Formats: sequence, structure tokens, C-alpha cells
Amino acid sequence: MDIKNIIFDFGGVLIDWNPEYLYRHVFSEKSEMDFFLKHICSSEWNLQQDAGRPFGQATLELQLKFPRYHNEIELFYLKWDQMLGGEITKNVKLIDELKTKYSLYGLTNWSAETFPIVFQRYQFFKKLDGIVVSGEEKMIKPDPSIYCTLLDRYQLIARECLFIDDNKENISAANRLGIHTIHLQQGVDLKKELQILKLLPKESRPTMTLV
Repeated sequence: MDIKNIIFDFGGVLIDWNPEYLYRHVFSEKSEMDFFLKHICSSEWNLQQDAGRPFGQATLELQLKFPRYHNEIELFYLKWDQMLGGEITKNVKLIDELKTKYSLYGLTNWSAETFPIVFQRYQFFKKLDGIVVSGEEKMIKPDPSIYCTLLDRYQLIARECLFIDDNKENISAANRLGIHTIHLQQGVDLKKELQILKLLPKESRPTMTLV
């Protein structure tokens, strides 16, 4: 592979984000929290905000549909920053080493209303050469259009790019465009995967001195 550019997803790759970090302090029973996050403030519902729907509109519509959870629904964006678990340190540490050889980019499904919060909070974002945010573009992965937006905006060639994401559908969409990928599913070590692809050098083992 002649890789010149590495493209990161953010949530699950560089940033730990999970609504449970907030709602485990809101609900006394885990079963009710699980129901709420699966059927009310679900990942599918939140994804529409990543695609550009305003928080105010999304919150009001859901409150009218589920008035019993009026207050809990309001908290989703009112206290959104409490869902942040911080950097995924072992992956963020790779940025400085990769930047010496490759151009680095971000391609994320993230709301335009909350992305500025993490951009200001985590300094590694400033080290990237460019970022495409779904909420700003009004399109979300795995729509091929958002990948093409990144490629066109920064004049990248698909076969010269490696895309890292924890979502299988997003990975498949990138593959169909000719972009190389790493599916960062649970248990996968990103550094080792990059070493296998020869994009990072393998660490040399210390030699033993015989006495």
C-alpha cells in the first residue's frame, strides 16, 4: 500500500463517549436506563442530530412523544458533556508519530452543536490537517457523499488513504470507494494493526547480554 493519508473517526477511536456516563446517575435502575437509551434517546435518534437536525427541535419532538420522560430527554443535550469519558489515550498517542510521515484527517458523525465543545477541550484535534463533521455537512456516514466531500475538499486520492472507524457499515462504505481501512472493533489494538500494515515501525526488543 502507498498510504499518504490517515483518516480517523473520533467516537470510539480517539474519544470515549457514552450516554451511560450521564444516565447511570439519572436512573436508579439500570434496566430503565437501558430501555430509555434503546427506545427513547436512542442512537438512531441521536444520529439525526449528527445529520444536522437542531437539538431544540429534536428534544421537543421527543418530549411530546414521551412526556413521561420529559426531564430525562432534556438532559441529553443540556448535560451532554457529562457523556464524555475523555481521550482514548493509547490511540491519541499515535498521532504525533504518524504525523511525521502522513497527513492526518478526521471524518466524524458528530453534531455541529456539540463538536465545538470537544474541539476546544482536546488539543489533539489541532494536530489534524483537516476535519469533516457530519452535522456541518448535513450528511452522515455511511453515505458515500461525505467520504467524497473529504476527498474532494483536501484533494486526496482514495487508494492513498487509510480510514479507521469502529463501525462496520462505515468501514464497508469506505472500502467501496477504494479507501483502505482498519475496523477498530473491540479487542483490536490500533498500534499493532498499523505495524502489520507497515505504517508504524515494530518496536525492537532489547538484546540480552550473555555473561
